[in-house]
Amino acid sequence: MFQVKNYSGNKEKDYELVLKQLEALSEGEKDAIAIISNASALLNQFLDEVNWVGFYLWKEDELVLGPFQGLPACIRIPFGKGVCGAAVKERKTQRIADVMQFPGHIACDGASRSEIVVPLIVNDEIYGVLDIDSPMTNRFDETDQIYIEKFAKIVEKFLS
Repeated sequence: MFQVKNYSGNKEKDYELVLKQLEALSEGEKDAIAIISNASALLNQFLDEVNWVGFYLWKEDELVLGPFQGLPACIRIPFGKGVCGAAVKERKTQRIADVMQFPGHIACDGASRSEIVVPLIVNDEIYGVLDIDSPMTNRFDETDQIYIEKFAKIVEKFLS
């Protein structure tokens, strides 16, 4: 049975365990909402010093709030707006050390200070984004980015 406990304290090793847990949770499941709901819960439980973990889904040329863990959030984000919109427009991860320095940042939660957003691309089309916020500046480093992108790739695999 799946449990999130007894992490080793070795960041890479712990992320590898979370990737395996995501695979196990998603194996055989076809419902996209179920997959991304569990994915957001898993990351929220694993990551420390975060205040929001979730997904925005691409619908009718804008991002629409999907499953998440955290306080209520912005429901719709236009193409190219804020960190999430930039991730969609550029089709690449946005790792922002201080969101207050990001031009056009959308403050859904005033406590957020850093953010990482990974676009989800399924069958070469934008599916949405994985968005993680932290109340600390510089919360996400290169290792976080590498493994959160791997996490997103697993999610994409189950959504395709």
